[in-house]
Amino acid sequence: MLKTFPTGGVHPPENKLTAGIPIEYFPVPGNVVIPLSQHIGAPANPVVAKGDTVKTGQLIAEGKGFVSANVHSSVSGKVSKVDASADSSGLKQTAVFIDVEGDEWLDTIDRSTDIARDIRLSPEEIIKKCFESGIVGMGGATFPSHIKLNVPSGKECDVLIIHGVECEPYLTSDHRLMLEKGEEILVGISILMKALKVEKAMIGIENNTPDAIARMTSLASSFTGITIHPLKVKYPQGAEKQLIKALISREVPSGRLPIDVGAVVHNAGTAFAVYEAVQKNKPLIERVVTVTGKSVSKPGNYMVRIGTPLSRVLEAVGGIPDDTGKIINGGPMMGKAVSNTDAPVVKGMSGIILVPAAEAVREAINPCIRCARCVSVCPIHLEPYLLMTLAEKSMFERAEQERITDCMECGSCSFTCPAGRPLLDYIRLGKSTVIRMARQKVLK
Repeated sequence: MLKTFPTGGVHPPENKLTAGIPIEYFPVPGNVVIPLSQHIGAPANPVVAKGDTVKTGQLIAEGKGFVSANVHSSVSGKVSKVDASADSSGLKQTAVFIDVEGDEWLDTIDRSTDIARDIRLSPEEIIKKCFESGIVGMGGATFPSHIKLNVPSGKECDVLIIHGVECEPYLTSDHRLMLEKGEEILVGISILMKALKVEKAMIGIENNTPDAIARMTSLASSFTGITIHPLKVKYPQGAEKQLIKALISREVPSGRLPIDVGAVVHNAGTAFAVYEAVQKNKPLIERVVTVTGKSVSKPGNYMVRIGTPLSRVLEAVGGIPDDTGKIINGGPMMGKAVSNTDAPVVKGMSGIILVPAAEAVREAINPCIRCARCVSVCPIHLEPYLLMTLAEKSMFERAEQERITDCMECGSCSFTCPAGRPLLDYIRLGKSTVIRMARQKVLK
């Protein structure tokens, strides 16, 4: 019997329209806008200025503070300015604007396609290389990877878990990476194992991608300590706590982290980025983005340079269809609406979905009928109807007591609500407010 997490979850339509489409390398754009905050934590500090000439792979901003990440140029050319730029949600942040001139890479980057299996760096050197290369979680969370590899004093990791689930509808970037870059991913996993000093790694892949399961199982046979685990299809199995529960039956307590139960979780795309950083000396300057939608004329999986304007990517897939009602950054369950198509592709952007207007219209909001469906599908035992009410009435202290900050924002509650209640919207509002209030208390 296939494993899965035991509590809650839903089964949204999969719509994996691009699962059979190989990764295509997107052309280098004429200009890029590279934000300095593409990760959880403090923004990086720019080390270039207007007029500077940069090469592909060159450091342009240093990660400062305990939680931060370096940022590198994805192109060669001249810095036109360092200024504020709007992201896909319309929020402004500092970015480096570069006018492209050719495509001259740093000589230190190995651009050969030869797969390098011999891991020569020590655990400490691997962690340092991940920091220097700006590696972050590629599944969307964008947590700086070097921090996860630094196991805190007093904690112990005995298993590395690799998230190859990709449970969000439409998205297929990790699926294609496992099919086309499977050996590189497995070397990356071996590197992560060495950094964590563990002998066991488990890759969870849902059984709606049998080709990826077969491919990775075949390749893993020549790697020590790495095993492949087919999982029952259920959303949100890609969440850390649910994947840990499904694979090793350990429950991460409220307010705690995976390391508290002896596990560290990394995404398959992150493992590929780690491989390129450690074995090829290549920083994180590009990623696979699934661009899809039921009306898109040329959907696909594209390897895109960081900083490429979304408008350029959308042009390449045939433009925005006339019936488009919404563009989503990420998956339809946890992603956010795009308000600015001039915004750049960033490290955490796994997909762009163009949703037809007929499917983008929200249902009319009706009174809660106390059916408790939102409670039954919540994978972490919360009461979404209550949290929404508390946020709506600004009862934030009570919301904190009801564990609103534990919410992973998976959207299962909103998806299943028969009354069309905007549960996730209000919970996000309440969660962000509670977190802000907590920070203000610390500062006082």
